[in-house]
Amino acid sequence: MEAVADSTATPSTPVDVVLVGGGIMSATLGSIIRLVEPTWSIRIYERLDAVAQESSNAWNNAGTGHAALCELNYTPEKADGSIDITKAVAINEQFQTSREFWQHLVSADLLPEPEGFIASTPHMTFVRGAANVDYLRRRHAALVVHPLFSDLEFTDDPAVVGEWAPLLVAERSADEPIAATRSTSGTDVNFGALTRKLTDYLESTGAELHLQHEITSLRQRKDGTWRLKVADRTWNAAERRSTVDAKFVFIGAGGGALPLLQKAGIPEAKGYGGFPISGLFLRTTNPELVAQHQAKVYGKADVGSPPMSVPHLDTRVVDGETSLLFGPYAGFSTKFLKKGSLLDLFMSIRPSNIVTMLAVAKDNMDLTKYLISEVTKSRWNKFKTLRDFMPTADPKDWEFITAGQRVQVMKSHPEKHGVLEFGTELITAADGTIAGLLGASPGASTAVPAMVDLLERCFPQQFPAWHRELATMMPSLAPQEWSSEEAFAELEADDADFQKTA
Repeated sequence: MEAVADSTATPSTPVDVVLVGGGIMSATLGSIIRLVEPTWSIRIYERLDAVAQESSNAWNNAGTGHAALCELNYTPEKADGSIDITKAVAINEQFQTSREFWQHLVSADLLPEPEGFIASTPHMTFVRGAANVDYLRRRHAALVVHPLFSDLEFTDDPAVVGEWAPLLVAERSADEPIAATRSTSGTDVNFGALTRKLTDYLESTGAELHLQHEITSLRQRKDGTWRLKVADRTWNAAERRSTVDAKFVFIGAGGGALPLLQKAGIPEAKGYGGFPISGLFLRTTNPELVAQHQAKVYGKADVGSPPMSVPHLDTRVVDGETSLLFGPYAGFSTKFLKKGSLLDLFMSIRPSNIVTMLAVAKDNMDLTKYLISEVTKSRWNKFKTLRDFMPTADPKDWEFITAGQRVQVMKSHPEKHGVLEFGTELITAADGTIAGLLGASPGASTAVPAMVDLLERCFPQQFPAWHRELATMMPSLAPQEWSSEEAFAELEADDADFQKTA
């Protein structure tokens, strides 16, 4: 990097890029833009006193490098009994792109060594009952023939499951059919640490970070730029209110993105609503238990529960310390952010989305019942869910911690009037001057391809030149056939050093 961006800007001198929210999405987009346009001015606004304090925080998510190696919701069973792996392959491809980008930054000495934010952790799926065992066997057969899943192992032998993850089988009834799959190429990712490292990189190249600054409103001016009103939340602020003009605005504020997109007034955001879901995890740092479990083990979600509530027993590596995490236990709060307002849900209701929200409520009564049952469930009954995974679990070893707040996307539908989406949704204005990201899982794991998609949609004239440059950093962006053994071998070769340290 020889050029350093101009870090000065006034309302009459628009900033090239304003990033709203100091999470993994904003940090990723800013880093990509800095590489392809080194002279552009970039400003980040975060309402809290540090970056990565909401969904990107290490204890507000499971840290899974989502690659569809263990998540059953990405491999639905069709009516004819076959397993659809289309979404699983797409998610894996996207995660490979994210890893390639991180590897490029490390190789170019723009990020520190990867062991600070990514650790090699096997990904497992664990099921109980004859029907689920049969499904997992067929899922494995469908996936393992694809090069991206070629290392996926299957077993229905309790002894082998015990070798992979002893805590799953200790004192379990021998009469219960069980099965598991395992991929040793899985990862645990500290997205909070990664966000901080990316933000440090951006600041080192001239980007401005404004902590405890909240965007309260935004409107588009006649020249196409956006005027944002900024509230300084620091206790000793010399000036409480200010404005900034921007040529391009990205709203990557997690649950706070929807209200800001609504305030922007772009037609593309009409019809969208948000359904907030909170949660808890159980955590243990008992070294005897931690030593016996080195994997992220995903199970099968209860009927009517959202995909983000799939139970899983995970190895977590946060700031060099290893622990085990189980959950999440879904709950309900009207807040859109963990440190948000109880009025968030009500303030998001608009004439343009009320039909959508009512239609979703009508068609998802099973989800409503599930959330009510979760909220009213005693702590002991919650703990018994862990016992289904780990029969020897003892309450004295575990503590409840509050997880992050997720806002599931509700969007209009021509036939159903409204549907609930459990993935991520990228909203971009027709003129490409503003964009925002809504939704939850797989979220952070696919941040890089999501932001590349954003650049293609918002900067169609510049993108062809950028794409050629980006493809040198991320070979998977170049046209190729993933089912090709040669293409996969090339990916493995490019990723070898990164895999070694991670």
